[in-house]
Amino acid sequence: MPTEERHYRNELLKSLDASDLALLSPHLEFVTLDIPYQIEKAHVPVDFVIFLESGLASIVARLSGGRDIEVGIAGREGMTGAAIVLGGEQSPNMTFMQVSGTGYRITSAALQTAIDTSATLRAKLLAYVQAFLAQMSSTVLANGHAKLEERLARWLLMVHDRMDGNTISLTHEFLAVMLGVRRPGITVALHILEGKGLVRANRGQITILSRRGLMEEANGSYGAAEEEYRRLLGVALSRLNQ
Repeated sequence: MPTEERHYRNELLKSLDASDLALLSPHLEFVTLDIPYQIEKAHVPVDFVIFLESGLASIVARLSGGRDIEVGIAGREGMTGAAIVLGGEQSPNMTFMQVSGTGYRITSAALQTAIDTSATLRAKLLAYVQAFLAQMSSTVLANGHAKLEERLARWLLMVHDRMDGNTISLTHEFLAVMLGVRRPGITVALHILEGKGLVRANRGQITILSRRGLMEEANGSYGAAEEEYRRLLGVALSRLNQ
């Protein structure tokens, strides 16, 4: 499909110069990504990089004994495969689909060739990686110092930024893995947010009722990484207050 006939939703692809997009376009393959499709395995060479159009990918670190915790997320604002942009070939973390969606995938080899060809493409993708590292730093800070309900509020805001509508399809078990806590802790945290009228939780679904209230509940743990994304890429990641 010619480049001009594609209407990308991915913010990185939309922001590329025509010459840089032309380097990637012949190699981009549209794919449907269902949960829990695994995009990257830990310590295994990355075959494909994906520019997400919808849905959500979760980057997860694992301790010995199978204990997992999410260290980052990516949606239509970005891409997977940060290691490839940095000149590597594999990651210590695993990446899988957390919310089903779609995207454009490109082989790691084709992306590396394009990056080697264009300094402007390299700069754009490195800017995204820097923004992603800011997100990871904010996650570490929140995990170390924020209360669970504050962390949950931050996480819901981050997901809300990357999706349409106000309802997120996720189970308590999945949330527990993402935040590195036991399931009963997630239940308590959700009850706190529900009691304040910020969300409504049904079986497998969470509906955001007050985005402004969630931002206040996050208690400063949300916003810094989003501002860094805007500064580096010139795109507002955070949705308007609701």
